[in-house]
Amino acid sequence: MRVIFMGTPEFSVPTLRAIAQAGHELVAAYTQPPRAAGRRGLELTPSPVQREAERLGIDVYTPLSLKNEAEQDVFCGLNADIAVVVAYGLLLPRIVLNAPRFGCLNGHASLLPRWRGAAPIQRAIMAGDEKTGVMVMRMEEGLDTGPVALTRIISIGADMTAGELHDELMPACASLMVEALARLEAGDSLTFIPQSETGVLYAKKIDKAETRIDWTLPAGQLHDHIRGLSPFPGAWCEFEAGGKRERLKLLRSTLMEGSKSKSSHEPGMMIDDALTIACGEGYLRLEEVQRAGSRATPASEFLRGARLMAGARLL
Repeated sequence: MRVIFMGTPEFSVPTLRAIAQAGHELVAAYTQPPRAAGRRGLELTPSPVQREAERLGIDVYTPLSLKNEAEQDVFCGLNADIAVVVAYGLLLPRIVLNAPRFGCLNGHASLLPRWRGAAPIQRAIMAGDEKTGVMVMRMEEGLDTGPVALTRIISIGADMTAGELHDELMPACASLMVEALARLEAGDSLTFIPQSETGVLYAKKIDKAETRIDWTLPAGQLHDHIRGLSPFPGAWCEFEAGGKRERLKLLRSTLMEGSKSKSSHEPGMMIDDALTIACGEGYLRLEEVQRAGSRATPASEFLRGARLMAGARLL
């Protein structure tokens, strides 16, 4: 089939690659425009999808919006059978949604209607969900409101980070979308089931203000917060070194026994020399951390350099 692919981040790339490998004709790839990157923020960097599309020899389009008539005419003129959308980042107007013969299919990384929106992977872990998945749905004008055709469920381990879940969901999304296209190409109709009107949750974009750790919260909630933001953007706190405060990114943690009981120590206090921290309820052991300007390290290596001991405070 003639396919338009629309996506931007690394998560989208396996689906683009799988569609190409399945033998479909990729007539165009739509992605977000190159963004400023680099240490000084001066170099324009193309998206992962743009780099992969160019490697595959696919024409790339990077409009700032699809709301203007000129861009809509270009899209409609591609005469696609279907558009596949995976983490594109732009809302599609009705004329774009209706232009391909089979409409637009979206690969979304949650079990809809739970976690519609921008950050479903992070929000599922931060909420302590035990399962998530990927769904192929037909797109409508609403945000992730369309009916669902295919679903694959993925378990979320108790210590799984957002990065690990991201890497497990990527190939699942790719294989599910290729299955959907194969069925359409073979003439098998996909059965689209409307989403439930109950259980709707929105996965809003991660705000910088919510990445700082609040040690007065229960250990279980902080554990989910840390792994849900790992490796990016990363939950963080501060510690004192040489009379100065320094930021510390928290990448991996372990819940300690008695994590649901009220702590007898002040929240944020190290209770041993292994980076076990008192929380509002229970205790959390930090396993992997990252000092500002340094690489991620095991907690033991960090402690040797920072020279923190029991009784120190994380702020």
